[in-house]
Amino acid sequence: MLSMILRRLGTSTVSIALLVTIVFFMIHATPGGPAYSILGVRATPAAVAALNRQMGLDHPIWQQYGTWWMHLAQGNLGYSYTQHAPVASLMGSYLQNTLLLYVLATVIAILFSIFIGMVQGAWAERFGGKVIGALQITFYAMPVFFIGSILILVFAIDLGWLPSGGISGSGNGGTLDYLRHMLLPAVTLALPITAGLSRYFGHQARNDYRLDYVRTARARGVPPLRLALNHVLRNAIRPLVTVIGMMIPYIFVGGILTESVFNYPGLGWLLWRSALNQDYPTLTAIVLLIGILTIVGNLAADLINSILDVRVRYE
Repeated sequence: MLSMILRRLGTSTVSIALLVTIVFFMIHATPGGPAYSILGVRATPAAVAALNRQMGLDHPIWQQYGTWWMHLAQGNLGYSYTQHAPVASLMGSYLQNTLLLYVLATVIAILFSIFIGMVQGAWAERFGGKVIGALQITFYAMPVFFIGSILILVFAIDLGWLPSGGISGSGNGGTLDYLRHMLLPAVTLALPITAGLSRYFGHQARNDYRLDYVRTARARGVPPLRLALNHVLRNAIRPLVTVIGMMIPYIFVGGILTESVFNYPGLGWLLWRSALNQDYPTLTAIVLLIGILTIVGNLAADLINSILDVRVRYE
């Protein structure tokens, strides 16, 4: 297992370096620049040139690239052009909100995926199983911003049950107020994930329900709940762990749109604002963090799989 971890870390380091390199050159190749975001579109060429010189953007792109890696080796992620703050401290102030949102959305998605998948696997040949499959495709195909807009319209505007955005009210509402503001974004992010995971898990559960030992247990009169938990769930959940690890990038992409729709102050919202303002250091640092978290998530999925199934260790 140790050799597997070391191999994965080696390939992951190369992957992150390639990812950051591609993003670095792509965002620097886009028209305009942070100087126009700071000074405005009517800024004179002389003013833009002076600000670029002050920010070090007048150097050749390869020199800027080398400087960024040199600063990264020293633990310096740079200085935000538009937020006027060190990128590390800026990301730290938003990271907690993002992690709480993503963890809540992932927990909701996993719990509902297991429940829906087990029901779909048991009802594979029934009308209810077909209905669940159709709903899964529908929600999986819906854009996140569309789901978020519908939820805001229904639960925030029409019913007035939940706030439409932000992270807390004007008063000191405490934890309950914080959760109320986070519920709609979490459900918005969780619905498409649930649709994808539950469909995959339902397929696995359906195959396990057809295994000989499961049919034998059913013929012996084992109760349906005990049959599902003791005979089907353990085998069906192992591939689901791998899929969850592979869907981490999708969670981040959906989180960017979700935080933008709900004006939720997280890393996705910061990435969106940085992209609009072409804030190069902040963009590059967030992409680096997302790459690291994605690779760590996939590695964690492999380790969990090796615990659940000893055959994975030998593979």
